Amino acid sequence: MAAILVIEDDLTFSRILEGFLVKHGYSVETSHRGKDGLKAFAARTFDMVLLDYRLPDSTGLDILFEIKKTSQHTPVVIMTGFSDIRTAVKAIKDGAHEYITKPVNPEELLMIVKQALKKEKKPVATAAAPTEPHDFVEGKSQASRQLHEYIRLVAPTDMSVIIEGESGTGKENVARTIHRKSQRARQPFVAVDCGALSKELAASELFGHVKGAFTSAVMDKTGQFEAAHGGTLFLDEVGNLSYEVQVKLLRAIQERIVTPVGSNREIKVDVRIITATNDDLTESVRNSHFREDLYHRLNEFKLKVPALRERNADLEEFLDFFRTAANQELSRNVTGFDDEVLRIFHLYDWPGNLRELKNVVKRAVLLTTGTTVDVSALPVEMMSAIKNPATSPSAQTAPVYDLKVLQEVQEREMIVKTLQEARYNKSKAARILNIDRKTLYLKMEKYGIE
Repeated sequence: MAAILVIEDDLTFSRILEGFLVKHGYSVETSHRGKDGLKAFAARTFDMVLLDYRLPDSTGLDILFEIKKTSQHTPVVIMTGFSDIRTAVKAIKDGAHEYITKPVNPEELLMIVKQALKKEKKPVATAAAPTEPHDFVEGKSQASRQLHEYIRLVAPTDMSVIIEGESGTGKENVARTIHRKSQRARQPFVAVDCGALSKELAASELFGHVKGAFTSAVMDKTGQFEAAHGGTLFLDEVGNLSYEVQVKLLRAIQERIVTPVGSNREIKVDVRIITATNDDLTESVRNSHFREDLYHRLNEFKLKVPALRERNADLEEFLDFFRTAANQELSRNVTGFDDEVLRIFHLYDWPGNLRELKNVVKRAVLLTTGTTVDVSALPVEMMSAIKNPATSPSAQTAPVYDLKVLQEVQEREMIVKTLQEARYNKSKAARILNIDRKTLYLKMEKYGIE
């Protein structure tokens, strides 16, 4: 039975959440303050954490940071009632597995929990089997064509590559494609999330350690350099490594030798290094946060993965790809998106890029009862973030429609559904919706809800 820690200050919502998860076979412990949650997390082993973004004594990002310092592999799902997609993107960047907005859709929550627990069972670094071409969308936009031309040119070489791009643009997929097209394709591809590594654990994760090297070193550990021998080592968010680890990384790359923590034994390694960052490493070098000599070692070739808003011509190809994947995973038969949904997708600026698009499509497929996704299956925060289509360049050839009305329709449906779930207990419904009773009454009057 998987153990889940819920850190949520809303007592009613946390009880509802606990009851729902217990009903589906999970062991649940709840905490109502950030500090109490951290104490509970330290006291026993949890398979995942559901974490509210706003807590009385801290923010969810602060608690996420503390959790990742002690256990980078435990999936953490951020829950927010503020419909702030940019905060969610920041949480993903800082190591969160996923985010979910309140009021929580039960089916969506259950899907995310199952995915998080399934992912948690996999090791952080894995040797990748060769990926078939149809598992990766190249796109037809100019930006995509340029990216894949660079991939085609650099892949057969042994050059170190820096992949730049915003969070969620698919930098690891680019790295895997370079590996798949390289001479090392039949050897391991090992991915390491440097952003999830604490200063204390980074050297052990990369170079290994021997039993007794530090308090928790109860057995020898093989480092990821050694695990990637003969293949490719992908270091995601490399700019987050501490200065001390950067020194050891430079030596490993220059001399092709690693020394496990607590050992004098030198191990020869042969790996190709691919790194990724959504920060400006040149700025980090200027600020003395990143070693200049290491930067030049890593920067034999640099390519940038374009943001989704720069690849508008590829949008529908990605939509079909993610829809097909969601149908297979969720056993659905959604055949497409109605015209209104497509116009909204083209107007939205996708701050979370491909990761956000994938999540939105999967959620929409889950919520769609027919064969075509319509506006009711889209997240409310997406609707509220779209600019007036009449002023958008994307709308010059598209009919104008009233987004405010669409948003209000969704809000009314959400309120009605929450009232039904709360058995028309308005105090409980207000707490679930994260609004006060007065606001709920005003909205009920506005929408004619009895």
